[in-house]
Amino acid sequence: MLHVKNLTVSYKAVETVKAALENISFDVEDGEFILLCGPSGCGKTTLALSLTGLIPQARSVNMKGSVLIEGLDTKTAPIRQLSGHISIVFQNPETQLFQSRVEEEISFAPHNLGLDANEISERTSFALAGTGILHLRNRFLRTLSSGEKQRVAIASVLSMQPKIMVLDEPTANLDWLGVEEVMQTLKCLNRELKITVIIIEHRLSAVFGLATRMLVMNEGRVTADVQGPDITGEKKHFVQLGLRFPWRHVQRGLERYIPEGIEPPVSSVEPLVTLTDVTAGYRHTAVIEDINLSIHPGDFIALVGKNGTGKSTLARVIAGLHRQWNGRITWKKSLKRLPAGRRVGLIFQNPSSQLLLDTVEEELTFAPENFGMNAPVRAQVILQKLDLAGLRHRLPVSLSLGEIQRTVLGSALAADPALIILDEPTIGQDWSHLSSFMIFLQHLSQSGRAVLVITHDDKLVCRFAKRVVYIEGGHIAADGTPPRGRWSARTLEEAV
Repeated sequence: MLHVKNLTVSYKAVETVKAALENISFDVEDGEFILLCGPSGCGKTTLALSLTGLIPQARSVNMKGSVLIEGLDTKTAPIRQLSGHISIVFQNPETQLFQSRVEEEISFAPHNLGLDANEISERTSFALAGTGILHLRNRFLRTLSSGEKQRVAIASVLSMQPKIMVLDEPTANLDWLGVEEVMQTLKCLNRELKITVIIIEHRLSAVFGLATRMLVMNEGRVTADVQGPDITGEKKHFVQLGLRFPWRHVQRGLERYIPEGIEPPVSSVEPLVTLTDVTAGYRHTAVIEDINLSIHPGDFIALVGKNGTGKSTLARVIAGLHRQWNGRITWKKSLKRLPAGRRVGLIFQNPSSQLLLDTVEEELTFAPENFGMNAPVRAQVILQKLDLAGLRHRLPVSLSLGEIQRTVLGSALAADPALIILDEPTIGQDWSHLSSFMIFLQHLSQSGRAVLVITHDDKLVCRFAKRVVYIEGGHIAADGTPPRGRWSARTLEEAV
């Protein structure tokens, strides 16, 4: 069905002798469910683009070897023809959404396939239901949260029902309910409709029970190809590559670490910022309402809640990027006169939108130079702490999503903000890099900075959060210390 032979890919825009992919060969049979995993920057996304023909047809690369899909050569077969056999869901859903409304987006591909009206309607409804977004069918795409857009992107591909589906971190922006709904849909497509699934993931426990085969990558090569029950015995590959072993018996769910009631930890120091009765939204719809929140020096807060509950809106309001409708935001007196970038460093869900310059090092020196700080010294420290030293001269847009995430984090940290906000920092990150820069942030909080992390990753919350704020329906429903007593020592060890 799918044949990859001696595939080598290098990017023309990247000045390096090292190829993104080196001499990869494997075959994929009908009906397989393949988990493709490996550390950030190992070539997973490049391989996914190569399988679909977007490499070399839509990217400037040097490519050797071949990829054949049912006899079609991805170098020469038109993308339109290939899309009937293989489709991809990208890491950043906004790159493949272009209609106005959700239902229009999902029905667009079946229309282009020339299907009759009944078939289009059935496929659209199936894709909406399968991804749990029936309630969004008439919504404008611009009004959706990032997690909701992720589900729409997946649904738009499901509606085509291709023979092979490639999904690049489809669960990155989803809460666990959304993850389980999407995984159940993929299971149905794979088991009942015999659609071959190739999924790239860092949240491995979500996929582990479904995968019939695992390809492990490192430094542009496939280092392990494991099938059937042998997958569960390959812990050594995860440990060696800094990946979390997917402990299947660890229960997931918000209920394990949400505090009981709204009783934030008592602090003896003046808060950095206080929100009083803050309400904000878009057009005529409120997204967050009557928010009362104080953030103190030393706080390490996990902001959690289901998709679409207002977490990102709250972050943008605190950072001054979105004006509240009502209420008051009060900054500590010593911070009022600082530029906004010195008060808050915000990393968006889509970090690529924050890239400005030609090299990673220039990204890290840009803010401190503008603020009159010692830019070279600050950049050097952050390059080392975030494992970016070897990428300092690289073009930022040529990096993997995980590397871009760390670059943008570094550029925000370089301005030495009092409050650091990260909106879904797990996207594109293996556990080694994620835990490394979380430890770095932990040290910053211990030195008097405050950290606010928006995440659906319960293991990250368990490991690092000193305080959890839970948003439900636009309101703060809980605020306090996570109830770690509910975790056994064994479970904690395995979860992190």
